[in-house]
Amino acid sequence: MAEQDSAVATTPTAGLRNRHIAMIALGGVIGAGLFVGSGAAIAATGPAVLLAFLAVGALVILVMRMLGEMVVADPGRGSFVEYIRASCGDRAGFTAGWLYWFFWVVVLGSEAIAGAILLRDWIGLPVWVLAISLIVVLKLINFAAPRVFGECEFWLSLIKVVSILAFIMVAVLYVVHLFGPGIAPVQNFIGHGGFFPHGFVAVLSIIPTILFTMMGSEIATVAAAESPEPGKNVARVTRSIGTRVTLFYLASVAMILMVVPWTSIVPGRSPFVTAMDAMGIPGAGLLMRIVVLSAILSCLNSSMYITSRILTELAASGDAPAALVRESTTDAPRLAIVISSVVGTLVAFSSILAPDTIFAFLLSCSGGVILVVYSMIVAAYLKARKAADGMAEEKGYNLPFFPICNYVALGAVVLVFVAMVLNPGERMTAIASIGTSIAVYAVGSVRSARRS
Repeated sequence: MAEQDSAVATTPTAGLRNRHIAMIALGGVIGAGLFVGSGAAIAATGPAVLLAFLAVGALVILVMRMLGEMVVADPGRGSFVEYIRASCGDRAGFTAGWLYWFFWVVVLGSEAIAGAILLRDWIGLPVWVLAISLIVVLKLINFAAPRVFGECEFWLSLIKVVSILAFIMVAVLYVVHLFGPGIAPVQNFIGHGGFFPHGFVAVLSIIPTILFTMMGSEIATVAAAESPEPGKNVARVTRSIGTRVTLFYLASVAMILMVVPWTSIVPGRSPFVTAMDAMGIPGAGLLMRIVVLSAILSCLNSSMYITSRILTELAASGDAPAALVRESTTDAPRLAIVISSVVGTLVAFSSILAPDTIFAFLLSCSGGVILVVYSMIVAAYLKARKAADGMAEEKGYNLPFFPICNYVALGAVVLVFVAMVLNPGERMTAIASIGTSIAVYAVGSVRSARRS
């Protein structure tokens, strides 16, 4: 029966196509954090924010490259959680899987509220009604075959990608004076306090915030398992996704800084709208609201998808109830989708009923766990490549400067946590996230001991 399911899953008409995988990778990263949240980063650091984006992009590129090489060396295991399990043991697999599920289920609830607040101006219904409606609609989409999810995510992500490319092109034309009144881009860029108006320390302190806006590339490695050629698709995506995302962020933010002075960017207001208003683009606010809504819907869609797949993998490894085990990749894991959507709804309600207590606690606990998961991917790569020994290149391991680059990546994660602890606004998130990670690992250790 398992062989039959596997055969069905690899037929060209089943599962996700290559274009779906590529857009899912981009869609998982490019969200409201870029379109709206980048304003706070620009206001806090000025033009030097580009260095923070570059540093975070380098970390994402490195982690994705490691993940891709592990999949090429040992294809068919599943998501990155199973590669962590294979290299670091069941306890690490249990910890990575549940931390990752927890992170995205909190995102699911948070994005549902964000989407509801955005829709409230157009639809005169209470926020809680709109939030539940969004979750129900996205749940129904995920209930269909994986290819339906892929098609929806493809078009939602395409809106974001096309919007960014269009903005960059229009901004370039404006900066070179092909339309508009004419500006001094160099003066806008460094004429208001220089490149480091708030010093280099401000760049370090904003890295955690930027890091959380650029997470999500690893979703594609999970989605690729439902495509006709999982190993090849993962290898293709992981080689290019980090570079593409970094270029998208750097180019769009750089053009914003050339079109308007960084001092005109207001936290909480989209810097894209500020730049488009300066260029005289009609309906800038409405256009950006549509783009942000598509970004929120895309994030909701991806969150529901990834949480349900991680749950089924955990169940298959004995780390979640056996009822969640998935029988075929051609069918949607509906029970896992229901559980994730219910928990996401509870998170959304907590933001309405107890925003300063329960919801704030959940955000703090989940905020930094993705860093722990990334460090576990790096550790898994270290062990897997050392285990390959003399056959490393034959198996596809060719990351340069090994193992120095791995230790640099781990050091970068530690540095981010240190920066979070030193920043009063991020301190509680760092402490709560580390505490959550330790607690989950402790549960995994007890469970592993009982099973032994």
